[in-house]
Amino acid sequence: MIWLLYNIALVLLAPIWVPWMLWRASKRNEKPNWKERAGEYVIPRRIDRQRIWLHAVSVGEVFAARPIITELKTRLPGYEIVLTCTTSTGRSVAEPMVGKQVDYLFYFPIDIPRFCMAAMTRVEPAVVVIMETELWLNFLWAAKLTNAKTCLANGRISEKSFGRAIRAKFFYPEIFSKLDLCLMQTDPDGIRAAALGARETKVLGNSKYDEAVEIVNANWRAKLAISPTEKLIVVGSARGEEEEDLIIAALKGLDARVVFAPRHVERDEGVQAKATAAGFKTGLRSKGESEADFLVLDTFGELAFTYPEAEMAIIGGGFADLGGQNIIQPMAAGCPVICGPNMKNFREPFESGLERGAIKVATTSVELRAAVDLLLNDERLRKSMSEAGKKLVAENLGASSRYANEIVKLAEAFHASRTQKR
Repeated sequence: MIWLLYNIALVLLAPIWVPWMLWRASKRNEKPNWKERAGEYVIPRRIDRQRIWLHAVSVGEVFAARPIITELKTRLPGYEIVLTCTTSTGRSVAEPMVGKQVDYLFYFPIDIPRFCMAAMTRVEPAVVVIMETELWLNFLWAAKLTNAKTCLANGRISEKSFGRAIRAKFFYPEIFSKLDLCLMQTDPDGIRAAALGARETKVLGNSKYDEAVEIVNANWRAKLAISPTEKLIVVGSARGEEEEDLIIAALKGLDARVVFAPRHVERDEGVQAKATAAGFKTGLRSKGESEADFLVLDTFGELAFTYPEAEMAIIGGGFADLGGQNIIQPMAAGCPVICGPNMKNFREPFESGLERGAIKVATTSVELRAAVDLLLNDERLRKSMSEAGKKLVAENLGASSRYANEIVKLAEAFHASRTQKR
């Protein structure tokens, strides 16, 4: 009944969500592949069904999936990995993985029964793995109709999301009933999943710690022609104009080089215009203007490589109430972190980082400037924060292996049940 009501609502509300989806897509530099969004994947059939389908909605989920995929390729060498993304930015980050960790990369189907079944019957996976929180009823319905095993991996449910979900508790048991296993990051995540109807939960940690330690020093100081005496500040994933304004105002007049990565690359020219108006000599990485005092990083996949040589990282998403962006990558690189207080999407590493002294918090432009000045002028403090961040990350490694083990068990269970039916 819930499934039927959900699909009736999709039809009735189509005049609202379809134009909204098309409008959102029009704002992106890279346009979606609408055939793939309709489930029309070009992929050869595998009768043996030795495929794992991982869905990672955007950039952060792709990063979280990467070390798990590496572990799966080791444990299941005969299997193919199919990766789907919803956003164009997520797909752009995932593209270098094709032919290495990933065999096929597609856009995720729109959650319409026909589209989801079209995609599922083409892929025919043994196991469907959904990263973090991206739960769609028709997609899971299609997975179970094809008898695939299903699980949530690196799962997280913030307090705010749980508060909204609990008000629609009649709906969530229908979704969780279609998940064979919920593999969560922390104990609170597991408790919340169970309260929403999860049948079986296990707490395995955060795979983003494993992803972060794979980052190597790419010698960015040489690429940007930064001398040993110059200071480098990296701004990672600033989201929206409110955060852009706050951060640029705080950095105005500083004697340091700035690499500024907006969360959405479409904001590149807007950020550049604001920084120019603030008196910076600006440039765009995509145009090779890398020697600018204020470099807008309008490329994909390079941000993490800037952290090892930076004096500090200012991480976005938490100055405005947006849940925060990845603070694990800079900590793994030994880079002191400054962020806002609204880090619910990274609650556990944020709270641990604060407790260990690896993170400083600022709520206003004035507070941010004070924190930046303090770090620029105190090498001993930078070193202590660096060591605290690296130690925190080192203590939390290994989740990806645990996730891969559970996914392998699901694949084995799928093939065992398939053999019995024969």
